[in-house]
Amino acid sequence: MWNKINTERELQDFLELFGGFHDCCLKELRYISGAFVNRNLEMHPINDQRKLYVVFQRQCEDLAVIEMEFSGLVKLNLCPNDESYTCEILDASMFFEDGKIYWGDSDWFKEQREGYEGTWLCAENVSWRIADEYIGNKEIYK
Repeated sequence: MWNKINTERELQDFLELFGGFHDCCLKELRYISGAFVNRNLEMHPINDQRKLYVVFQRQCEDLAVIEMEFSGLVKLNLCPNDESYTCEILDASMFFEDGKIYWGDSDWFKEQREGYEGTWLCAENVSWRIADEYIGNKEIYK
């Protein structure tokens, strides 16, 4: 069951439930633009979906995995670490601003958004669901 986050209260409840993304990792993501080319090679060149699905796993027996759907994606800044560095998320920022939802892989993303070099995104809407069946290293979005 998907849970939509519409209000500041719902956002704070979600962050508390998922521990503020503490000791978490971004496992996988999938983007659907809505644009396509059909069998007649006619293009539908409109990004009318702009949905980003993200799976986060964490080191916690309760609620170990969530899947999030960011719809109306405005911006995705993906900066994965290479094998020389660890990629765990110690804490994250998630907030509403100007009618949009933001997520960043650090608790100081909100204050240092301009020029931030980590992973972050902005979307019109966000929903989440418990996805504990996705625990482990098996690929989800094949």
